[in-house]
Amino acid sequence: MSEPFAWRAGGCHCGGVRFEVALPAQVEAQSCNCSMCARTGYVHLIVPESRFRLTKGAERLVEYTFNTRVAKHLFCAECGIKSFYRPRSNPDGWSVNGRCLDGVDDLELIIEAFDGQNWEANAASLSHLSKEPA
Repeated sequence: MSEPFAWRAGGCHCGGVRFEVALPAQVEAQSCNCSMCARTGYVHLIVPESRFRLTKGAERLVEYTFNTRVAKHLFCAECGIKSFYRPRSNPDGWSVNGRCLDGVDDLELIIEAFDGQNWEANAASLSHLSKEPA
């Protein structure tokens, strides 16, 4: 991975699950209005597989699936926080919750609205996010 990316740490509320994600200084994020995200306030930072690593707590993760059962929602069994998950829109990558990152004062999050209530019509607009930059 070349330099405009920096590894940033994050995790759940209790600290039992920790991860790192490589992000540029300015990153595109989504605020989704689907039934799950609207209730939890999840801010999506979708990245390729190579830019995510779980560093602690794999044994604490509990999986929840619904509807098509493609998305793998992962929660800490202790505190219930979903710090990241395998999204249906990008099964080749990860969606990290921007709210679960440590110290983001120097990270510019460009948060765009995503219409997840009409997921089928809009999901393709996210497909580029889990691809490696050219």
